[in-house]
Amino acid sequence: MRDQPFHHTLMVRKDLCQGCTHCMKRCPTEAIRITGGKAQVDPERCVDCGQCMAVCPHNAIVIEQNDFQQIFHYKYRVAILPTLLIGQFDDDVSEEAMVDALHNIGFTHVHYAESGVDILKTLGKKISVYADQHPVVSSYCPAVVRLIQLRYPALLPNVNLMRTPAQITALYARVVLQSEGIASEDIGVFYITPCAAKYAQIKTPGSATSGLIQGGLNLDYVFNLMQTYLAQHPNRKNEELARWEKPKITGPAFLWSLTKGESAMMQGRTLSVDEVHNVIEFLELVEDDRHKNLDFLELRACDTGCTGGILTSRNRFLATERIKHHAATLPKELHEVDKARILSFSDQLIHNLKTDRIVAKHSLQLDRDVSMAIRKLEKVKRITEVLPGIDCGLCGCPTCRSLAEDIAKANASIRRCVVLKLTDPHGLNNLAKIWGEVIQKDQKPSTSEV
Repeated sequence: MRDQPFHHTLMVRKDLCQGCTHCMKRCPTEAIRITGGKAQVDPERCVDCGQCMAVCPHNAIVIEQNDFQQIFHYKYRVAILPTLLIGQFDDDVSEEAMVDALHNIGFTHVHYAESGVDILKTLGKKISVYADQHPVVSSYCPAVVRLIQLRYPALLPNVNLMRTPAQITALYARVVLQSEGIASEDIGVFYITPCAAKYAQIKTPGSATSGLIQGGLNLDYVFNLMQTYLAQHPNRKNEELARWEKPKITGPAFLWSLTKGESAMMQGRTLSVDEVHNVIEFLELVEDDRHKNLDFLELRACDTGCTGGILTSRNRFLATERIKHHAATLPKELHEVDKARILSFSDQLIHNLKTDRIVAKHSLQLDRDVSMAIRKLEKVKRITEVLPGIDCGLCGCPTCRSLAEDIAKANASIRRCVVLKLTDPHGLNNLAKIWGEVIQKDQKPSTSEV
């Protein structure tokens, strides 16, 4: 994976932001600061996990959304939908009705993203993984991959370099259409995403999805379009629904996006961890060279897996139950005819199943120069000893440690500490002289601070 600028999809609406610090406190990478009474996101630290959006009480954090009409730029419009989409509907909405709705809102072809699992298994007789060292870490969740790039670069050789199921499905859908004589420029493949991180990956130039997927569509928006269509056509007859072929997928693949869904199909000793703060806690152990007896790690930024994505509409537990219920009705293996069809395209598929090695980001370093970084680290330690250590967040930083780091990098002043300002204003002036005074663009020193 080339070192390209990362395209972020989460944005702060300044007109709605109240500077309440909920997002700042929740952010797992300390990417958010409160400046001038408004939240500001550091793009170098953000992993697009969506935790900030989930906890914002003012709906001030929103996700970028492409115009749905973009799909009509293509003659053949392929929907790559996660299986969790079926979990957004009640039991009275059948899979046939869901596929019918997708076709009628504009798509010409429909595939489950997780059918890439069956394609990969058919090509290699098992679910293949490829990494330079063990335990192999799943690359399914792009928020986790970016977290490793930023915070745990030593673990990058552990990350699985096999394409994700959605990417494999997109590759297969395109190969099949091109085999029918359809020009590549007439094919538009669109992934219906339940989270900001996968949308960001699609939008980032040079990412693993480049050339395979032409655009991302927010799941909540597509779900609402489908709901509207279903409400307007409540009495579709069975023969009308049967005109569309249901996407081919097995029961085990259908469960892939849920917690333990991926690890259940892996060989050896596996472990599953969901919710980004739990993932961070566990990655600390892995980085310390513990748990080398494990073979595969399934890590998900969202609670319960992708059903906990910020763009989902239904309670994640109810959605999970619906997905498991439907998966139980599906076959455990693909029909031999379907396997033969996949194998007929093996030459075009096998050579495109791996991605480039993932490069580290250095955004969390105090300085790129090692000697300078060591000096700044010592400065951070000394500043932290002076600060109250209560992590109140009133300074606009999530912790006293993060304020100390900002001061060491000349991005903030120790005058921001409200506790020191109240308890020892004259001493604070002396500390500001010691550590260096930094006046933010949105701040002016008051007469009491001079």
